[in-house]
Amino acid sequence: MQDNELYRRLLGIESPWEVSGVDLDLSQGEVRVRLEHTKDAKWVCAECGKRCALYDHQGERRWRHLDTCQYRTVLLAAVPRTRCAEHGVRCVRLPWAEASSRFTELFEALAVSLLRVASQSAAAGQLRLSWDEVHLLMDRAVRRGLARREAEPVPYMGVDEKAFRKGHKYLTIVNDLGRRRVLYVAPDRKQSSLDGFWKTLSAAQLQGIEAMAMDMWEPYLNSARAHLPEAEKKIVFDKFHIAQYLNKAVDQVRRQESKNLYAVGDNRLKGTRYLWLRNPANATMDREQRKQFHALRDSHLKTARAWALKETAMSLFDYTYHGPARKHFDRWYNWAVRSKLKPMAEVARMMRRKLDNILTYLQHRVTNAASEALNSKIQWVKYTARGFRNQENFITAIYFQCAGLSLAP
Repeated sequence: MQDNELYRRLLGIESPWEVSGVDLDLSQGEVRVRLEHTKDAKWVCAECGKRCALYDHQGERRWRHLDTCQYRTVLLAAVPRTRCAEHGVRCVRLPWAEASSRFTELFEALAVSLLRVASQSAAAGQLRLSWDEVHLLMDRAVRRGLARREAEPVPYMGVDEKAFRKGHKYLTIVNDLGRRRVLYVAPDRKQSSLDGFWKTLSAAQLQGIEAMAMDMWEPYLNSARAHLPEAEKKIVFDKFHIAQYLNKAVDQVRRQESKNLYAVGDNRLKGTRYLWLRNPANATMDREQRKQFHALRDSHLKTARAWALKETAMSLFDYTYHGPARKHFDRWYNWAVRSKLKPMAEVARMMRRKLDNILTYLQHRVTNAASEALNSKIQWVKYTARGFRNQENFITAIYFQCAGLSLAP
């Protein structure tokens, strides 16, 4: 079998295209496959599909293809252009590559599969491409995937932030809590950052949102209130963020009390930080740790009272109905503000101001736990790239790895 026929079959080239030549350049480690079309070829407009006359040819272009043995394989062809009465001069669609791509569809498919399981640097080494070329492939795949995404219902969403670099550089991330995928990423954490998300939704999708979990960041709240129908009934302040506020307050009490006790030779609280911050139901303690914690918990320490306040506050989320839950909160609030524990009183006042959207949890039972899981995956993306200097590149990588897109050409 002649080389031309062999590569025609390997590439799946059909009329009006044919392989006109195959050259091996040993010095460059490259196989060059030249493609030409027949003179009687019929062409259609790439935009509308109407039959058009041949206008001219672009200069010869190159497309990287799958390697032949150890040799890099490149396709070369002069691309025909048509003149359409409606759309003007356009390049024809090619059977081996997407428009404006420097890679064949098969090569892009291989790159996408490799990038799903390897870092960009590792993929670049395997594919013998530069980091920028690999990122170009990722960017094309993401744009392709976002264009294919259907406007399907997303009843439960989560809004979170992710640090990009040190110095208060953040990204705003909107997640589909049900399918555990990223829906939208934008620079910064301003109201305008989240405002852009609503424009990506259809009217039916917007109406279909049942609940949105978020922290108490005011710009996000303002955006949701401005765009989400019946927002006050659908915004749910994430209970894990509430737990973070309470844990921080307990730790502030512990640090101050430990300092005071240490001054008089009492080391009971030394090294006990994580004993107070763990969830007792999920905590894994050995027998000695459990004995130590029970003794501290049952003491008259301020830290023990702060811990009891935290645990009682979190039991609010075990209620089913709003009425009993509000009564529970009122009792807890009075206890907290009279406890003489300033950090706990401050959290209690903050929770009272935000109580309506804390209690919406009882109706929707949604949290940002899925967002936290996606955050871990995003952190892996960031780590494997050894950090991103460019924010847009980081956003592309997040969409590529975490958005559940159809990426292959």
